[in-house]
Amino acid sequence: MLDRELVEAVKLAREAGQILMEIYATDFDVDFKGEADPVTEADRRANELLVRRLRESFPQDGLVAEETEDKSDSMRRGRCWYVDPLDGTKEFVSKNGEFSVMIGLAVDGHARLGVVYRPVGNRLYRGVVGDSAFVDVGDRTFSLGVTRVSDPRELRLVVSRSHRSASTDALVKRLGIEHETASGSVGLKVGLIAEREADLYVHLSEHSSAWDSCAPEAILRAAGGVFTDLAGDAFVYGGADLKNRRGLLACNNHDTFTRVIDVVRDVATENGLLDEPDEDEDEGGAEDEAE
Repeated sequence: MLDRELVEAVKLAREAGQILMEIYATDFDVDFKGEADPVTEADRRANELLVRRLRESFPQDGLVAEETEDKSDSMRRGRCWYVDPLDGTKEFVSKNGEFSVMIGLAVDGHARLGVVYRPVGNRLYRGVVGDSAFVDVGDRTFSLGVTRVSDPRELRLVVSRSHRSASTDALVKRLGIEHETASGSVGLKVGLIAEREADLYVHLSEHSSAWDSCAPEAILRAAGGVFTDLAGDAFVYGGADLKNRRGLLACNNHDTFTRVIDVVRDVATENGLLDEPDEDEDEGGAEDEAE
């Protein structure tokens, strides 16, 4: 069950984390790839390490990394690694500690292995779909598993620390959610769900990519959770478009999913992330695949 791959991914995530922390302790420069899209020397150096070492260890696999220009491996079938060397660059720049290294492996288009490492606090999430999921905190290891809470009024929603939208406010109001917590990094938000510290995360935006979702998806599903797009459909990794144009939905269990998905779909549709459904369109989706 991907034992060698998991061992290597854990090792590399920790090594990349050391690079991040070395630069984190300095007065580093910040560049911008686009509007509100910062990048630092830490992103680039960690990216170089991860790409080089993964290609050495698994030369037959495809590899797509955020800071590597050539992303043509996404078109290959079979196995492909999706790497985000620094998820939460805004948090890195603001020095609040909420950033991570993310390494995911998709097999035949589906997330199967994930590692998310938060260097600040030495916290590492790891999981293999169909096997198990764990979090290492310092030198201690704990099994991951989601909560059974499903009443929307009791759900703990984790939201972005760096950007909150009006659509999130609308979702909170319609579901009647009363409990929220904020965090940076997609991987760390999903980690909170896998650790039973949160129950729901909804990314109501098209501004995420395959390297943002592959590792967190594998970890959450290995812990018993659900991870889909905002229509409730499973993610399929591979293809020319690496954007998650229909957002992200991560939740603790299937009962929660069934209770929130209609509202999530409606809010996503109103905000242009989903097409208006045809009147005779089947209400089902591919959510079962995402479990």
